[in-house]
Amino acid sequence: MAKVAFIGLGNMGGPMAVNLVKAGHQVTAFDLSVNALAQVKAEGAAVASSAADAVAGADFVISMLPAAKHVLSLYLGEQGIATHIDKKALVIDCSTIDADSARKLGAALAEQGLAFIDAPVSGGVGGAKAGTLTFIVGGSDADFERAKTVLGNMGKNLFHAGAVGAGQVAKICNNMLLSILMVGTSEALQMGIDNGLDPKVLSEIMLKSSGRNWTLELYNPCPDVLPNVPSSNGYQGGFMVDLMVKDLGLALEASLQSGSSTPLGALARSLYVAHQRAGNGKLDFSSIFTAFEKVKN
Repeated sequence: MAKVAFIGLGNMGGPMAVNLVKAGHQVTAFDLSVNALAQVKAEGAAVASSAADAVAGADFVISMLPAAKHVLSLYLGEQGIATHIDKKALVIDCSTIDADSARKLGAALAEQGLAFIDAPVSGGVGGAKAGTLTFIVGGSDADFERAKTVLGNMGKNLFHAGAVGAGQVAKICNNMLLSILMVGTSEALQMGIDNGLDPKVLSEIMLKSSGRNWTLELYNPCPDVLPNVPSSNGYQGGFMVDLMVKDLGLALEASLQSGSSTPLGALARSLYVAHQRAGNGKLDFSSIFTAFEKVKN
């Protein structure tokens, strides 16, 4: 079992840290939220008064933060923790950020003799709680193998995408496709409803036909088609629209840098930005379904 520092205890990070505790690792956590710290402490984690204190003597340093600016500030800022991390440690950033920032961080840590991988996740809050996340890793073969010691306790699927930064590229490609599938599934289901079909029946038909996809099968956006999904709980929980907009922005930036043609990705981003601006940013991203509903007179 390893000594793990975990920094960032939000909706995803908190359950991930708890799963490491349950697996028997010695976890020291830090977050700016007192409530978040209390929750993981109640599950058996030690809590630190600062990020620098959390990483002291750690074998693995794991961060799960909202955006690149937070990640870079944590490690490389004026009060950055890079100089406090033991040279034997492996730094694992599970945040979803742009690939260039991940590469910048990896290079800066390498200059100080520290190993680093970017390991963004897929699977949402449910996957974080259940320990069934997918980790998409960018880094060396050796560091990927080493990371399995802790990643395997938080996730079910571990993929090595390539060098540092590759994990971020693969993650935003996946989320761009996810957004397109969610929009397409939503408009197809609503068209069926508008023409008198039962959305449960239509979903069953499409699941046995060529329109079958992950959003239709496991994360249906139409309320009351599936139990235990955000659409059947007022679109609460899950993956917020605000986060999908962020990830689609990262995808747009990547497409511009590589000269890639992503017309559907750009359209999906526009639709999600409009949905966000209509006051739905804190709802689950499947709430885009409501943008296609007919206005009731």
